[in-house]
Amino acid sequence: MQESRLFKIVYHLLDKGQATAPELAEKLEVSVRTIYRDIDALSEAGIPVYAEAGRNGGIHLMKDFVLDKSLLSEEEKQEILAAVQSISVTENIDSSETLQKLSAMFHFTPENWFEVDFSRWGNKKTDNEKFELLKSAVIHRKYIKISYAGAGGEVSERTVQPLKLAYKAKAWYLKAFCMQKEDYRIFKLNRILKLEVLSGDFPYRTFPKEEEGSEGEYQQVMLRFPKEMAYRVYDEFDETQVERQENGDFIVTAEIPEGTWLISFLLSFGTQVRIISPASLKEVLAKQALFIYKINKT
Repeated sequence: MQESRLFKIVYHLLDKGQATAPELAEKLEVSVRTIYRDIDALSEAGIPVYAEAGRNGGIHLMKDFVLDKSLLSEEEKQEILAAVQSISVTENIDSSETLQKLSAMFHFTPENWFEVDFSRWGNKKTDNEKFELLKSAVIHRKYIKISYAGAGGEVSERTVQPLKLAYKAKAWYLKAFCMQKEDYRIFKLNRILKLEVLSGDFPYRTFPKEEEGSEGEYQQVMLRFPKEMAYRVYDEFDETQVERQENGDFIVTAEIPEGTWLISFLLSFGTQVRIISPASLKEVLAKQALFIYKINKT
């Protein structure tokens, strides 16, 4: 407890430049006598802290003490502060105290350059709470029980060992070891309908590298979009996959995961997409569109 308080005194002096003993006592919720004992302990430990009497006096730390002993360049300090700042961009992930301490240690405050919101539109509280629960479960290696909606709409109950949170293609995923399947699996966060952190913990394990980002077999497709779909084309595809035609249309060539997700993805473009190749995909998409028409025409 005392060690933590001593560090807090040093961080406060680095941040504010000086402080009075009553000010530190109130901040740390101890007596003034305890603060003076802490100052003596810091001095005995070699920390150049000193007190000045008088109207403008107080407790000081020798200027540039920490900075003189730092092995970090100015650029490296900026990178560290930016990295910590990127962690604190959601209301449920609070690293503001760490950022304040590092800013004081480096003697400058970074610009607030980064903002991330893990939630979908209109669902901020639920999505951020889910992300925070999963983050805690990954860090502390706690089993979790989830209700998961599969690609076909079926909902299954799973108990998993959460190993990593990953962001890919505008969506968050949980990489985990599934106890039911006895294998590694990837779960899309938006499809986790219910989540419960269990009391038991599991031994350390890593997600296999050969499985990283694995989402099944990929199929090369060539698609044509009208110029009015520019916003969707550049939202969904990298510019290296896009070829602009003279009339303004777009030809997209990309490798996309096979399966029901691919059909749903193409259907999301409605009548604004034409499949150039493969021919087999055109037939599957046409059949699915016809089925949708039949079940909704009455």
